[in-house]
Amino acid sequence: MRKIQCLLLFALFGQVLMTNEVNIYTSRHYDSDDALYKEFTNETGIKINIISGKGSALLERIKSEGKNSPADIFFTVDAGNLWKVQKEGLFQSIKSKKVISTVPSGLRGPNNEWTAIAKRARVVFYNPKKVSPSKIKNLTYEDLANEEWKNRIVVRSSSNMYNQSLVASLIANLGEKNTEIWAKKFVKNFARKPQGNDRSQIIAVSNGEADLAIANSYYIGIMLSGSAGKEQLEAAKKVKMHFPNQNDRGVHINISGAGILRNSPNPSNANLFLEFLLSERVQKYMVDKSYEYPIIEGVLPSTEISSFGINFKEDETAVRQFGELNPSAIRLMDRSGWK
Repeated sequence: MRKIQCLLLFALFGQVLMTNEVNIYTSRHYDSDDALYKEFTNETGIKINIISGKGSALLERIKSEGKNSPADIFFTVDAGNLWKVQKEGLFQSIKSKKVISTVPSGLRGPNNEWTAIAKRARVVFYNPKKVSPSKIKNLTYEDLANEEWKNRIVVRSSSNMYNQSLVASLIANLGEKNTEIWAKKFVKNFARKPQGNDRSQIIAVSNGEADLAIANSYYIGIMLSGSAGKEQLEAAKKVKMHFPNQNDRGVHINISGAGILRNSPNPSNANLFLEFLLSERVQKYMVDKSYEYPIIEGVLPSTEISSFGINFKEDETAVRQFGELNPSAIRLMDRSGWK
């Protein structure tokens, strides 16, 4: 009898050990995240297991694993990618009161299926030697369709989620008809066929290939840090960053975010991890390394990003709309000739 009791206790203890973990499926590509995972384990004793990949591949993996999926958290960039997982019904609602009270409702899923962890702005970069700051001071996204910018703008392709979310935000604010009129004019202002990543657009402005570029704010931080090499550092020094629509709704804001998966075997640990990411100390570490903007007020962005200003107006359109309007945005971009 005593032997059986010992075996039962051993089995229960082993089960506790096995479940003292959290499994994160992530499409984020920041080396600095690895240090966060280690710090979480040091603080809590909860082991983190990481599966990395592209968001679409991870989504398919979660779907194929079904009820037996070991995934606890899906961690990614752009609200549109979170919406794809939400659409499949693969998230559960976040239970942490701390997370819900910390993050504004516009930066969470409609039923708290996911939450923002950090923010980024999709901004306009310009070369002050070719475009005067006074000329661009009141520039809006809508102005980018004006004829004066013909053959002067670079942007990446319409297949990019960041651009799809930007167009979705325009649909939310201007309506689909007006956004399509804008997009058809905007495409005529391209200096070249869309190509490359966001940093490629910034480099094109720095070397005179174009006058304006649309890109996410954190890329200039990466380039200015020197971590991407001397060529990108020198290119970044030549450009300035502009926040559009400061006299009305504000600059387009998107997020890095995470949600707890429906079949999570460790939901309590997953909630703890989200709380950890939204603590003041970790927020500061994250934005210093990823060059994003913090969720928590009072935490300052990195020195590189702060140099472009921190008191700018943000568009408060609920980021969940970027996912909901994503199919409309893709069709609209296709009709407008944005390749």
